[in-house]
Amino acid sequence: MEKPPPDVNRVFHALGDPTRRAIVETLSERPHSVSALATPLDITLTAVGQHLQVLEECGLVHTEKIGRVRTCRLDAAGFSVLEQWIRDRRSAWERRLDRLGDLLAEE
Repeated sequence: MEKPPPDVNRVFHALGDPTRRAIVETLSERPHSVSALATPLDITLTAVGQHLQVLEECGLVHTEKIGRVRTCRLDAAGFSVLEQWIRDRRSAWERRLDRLGDLLAEE
């Protein structure tokens, strides 16, 4: 069964938490195990698991269990939806600023 595309509101919500942002920053270097993620954060494995669940549900992180180790890595899907949202906003503002520039040039 295919996952639905990420929801930009859920991605922003997930990134609104400083612990989840720290996890994303750490995973941007390379994949990590859950225990490796927990160590510098000084939180329990259960808490890391809960944060990872939120990040995974919105498409920012993918986890995979091999044997007894759960490895986490970034997932491009959540970042793609963010990029598209930013591009859409940027385009709208660029058009508005172009119209303002045209208006000011007329005077």
